[in-house]
Formats: sequence, structure tokens, C-alpha cells
Amino acid sequence: MALIYSMTGYASAQSASEDGVEFTLTMKSVNHRFLDLSLRLPGDCDTLEAALRRLVKERVRRGHVDVTLHVNRQTSGPAQTIQLNRELLAAHMQAFHEAAKLHHFNVEPDLNEMLKMPGVLLPEGASAAPDKARTAALEAATMALAAALLEQLNEVRGAEGATLAAELRGSMERLRKLAEEAAELRTGAREAHYDRLRTRIGELLRADAAGSEGTDSRLLVEAALLVERSDIEEELVRLRAHIASFVEMLDAGGELGKRLDFLLQELNREANTMLSKTTGGDPGMGLRLTALGLEMKAEIERAREQVQNLE
Repeated sequence: MALIYSMTGYASAQSASEDGVEFTLTMKSVNHRFLDLSLRLPGDCDTLEAALRRLVKERVRRGHVDVTLHVNRQTSGPAQTIQLNRELLAAHMQAFHEAAKLHHFNVEPDLNEMLKMPGVLLPEGASAAPDKARTAALEAATMALAAALLEQLNEVRGAEGATLAAELRGSMERLRKLAEEAAELRTGAREAHYDRLRTRIGELLRADAAGSEGTDSRLLVEAALLVERSDIEEELVRLRAHIASFVEMLDAGGELGKRLDFLLQELNREANTMLSKTTGGDPGMGLRLTALGLEMKAEIERAREQVQNLE
């Protein structure tokens, strides 16, 4: 049996590269119709982003996954000072003035926003250009941690998936019992409906002195057809078949979310059809069948809420 995964999970771990740069890698997943990756990495980690995307796609099939790499670039010792990258700031200012002149805007740049531009403010002694060796060491350490962190994330998702599967099995068992009770009521409701129609037709024929035996027969045939159209046997047969298929899918495991959701739509359709056929016949039986149909719909809706969390 393949594991059943929830789309909700969280994992985080800390490590350091060979040259002592400490970092925290976090992975968080939530529900989504498809696989949607969002990576928040330092600006000089393009190669790392591609590698992380490949790794996550290999081990996660569906959900919105946030991957965040936070690098602690502070070092122990005296408080650091900040240096201004004058050349880069001047280039940003020149580009701003040229754009303003081109589009005929008489505005000045916001210095606070300019200072937030990447690379304009740097720790004392740092280089404006990325250190390729340090970046490579950080990427290697991150990838070494990422594989283990994905395993941790999938453990969380698998544990929640097992809990969801158990809840869904309970829902299917409750649906099965509701269908069994409806089946027990069905025979009596069918006969009561037929008897009620036959009695009413007899009353109409007796009131109509012109009624003939042929007319009586035709009316009884029409009544029988009406009873058949109000019979819920086919809906109950399909309900039980869908419930059995649902449980079989849970037993097989794997990527089930979308398939189970489609099957629940079919279950809901059968419950709706059954409800539309519960009028007529014995009022007490009809009311109980209606109540059973409504309970089925409520149980199906609860199951759909759980299925939305499955991969």
C-alpha cells in the first residue's frame, strides 16, 4: 500500500556551510489544486533555486510549497559598521533622473527607497560583488540539508494523511449504514406508494360512472410506472458501489485527492436523486428516507472537506 499524504506540512532546520555561514532552511506546504512552488532565497542563489525546484518536484506531487532560506551573515565580535556603495547609488540616481526626464516628471528620488536597493548598503569590508566560492559552499550545504528536510516534511504530511484516511473510512462506513437503512425502508415505501395510488385510482373510477375495465388497466399500468420512477433501488446500488470503490482507493493509497473528490461528486449526485424520489407513499417512511438522504449529503460534504487536504 502506497502512503497517503496530506498537502499540509511544515519542517525547518539549521546548518552551516564549510566556511561557517549559518543558515535556516524552512519548508511549508498547504492545499493547492496543483504543485505550486514559491522559493525565497538570497539574490545570488540562482543555481540553488533550480536545484531546489527539481528536488521538491521529485518528492511532492501537489500543494503550495514555500521554501525559505534565511542566511545569518552576522559574525561575532565588535558591532559592524555599514559602508555606502557610492558608485551603485550614483547609477541608480542617474537612471531615476533619466527616466523622469524621458517621461516629463518633475520629481526627485526617495533616498530611503534608494538605500534599500540591493548592494547599496554593505557591511564594512564586504564586497559588492558576490563571493562565488562562498555562494557555492552555501548552495552545497543547503542542498545537503534540503533532502533530509523534505523527508521530514513528508513524514509530517504522511502522518496527517493517515489520520485523514482513517476519518474518511469512518465517513464511508457511516454512509454504508445509512444506505442499508434506506434499503430496508425501500421495499415498504414502494409497496405503500403503490397501494396508495391504487386506492386513489379506485376512488376516481368509482366516482366516474363511465369508467371501463380497460381504463382501469391502463391507469394501473401508469401507476406501476410511476412507482418504478419513484423507486430508489438504482441509486442505492450505485451508492454502495461508489462507497466500495472509495474504500478500495484508500486501501491502495498513493495520490488520491482529485480521484476521491470526483467520486464524492458522484455520491452526492446519487443522494440528490434519492431525495427527489422520496415524496409520496407512506408519509412516515417518506420523511425518514428524506432524513436519511440529508444525512448522506452532510456526511459526503464532511468527507469532501477532508479530501481537499489530500495530495
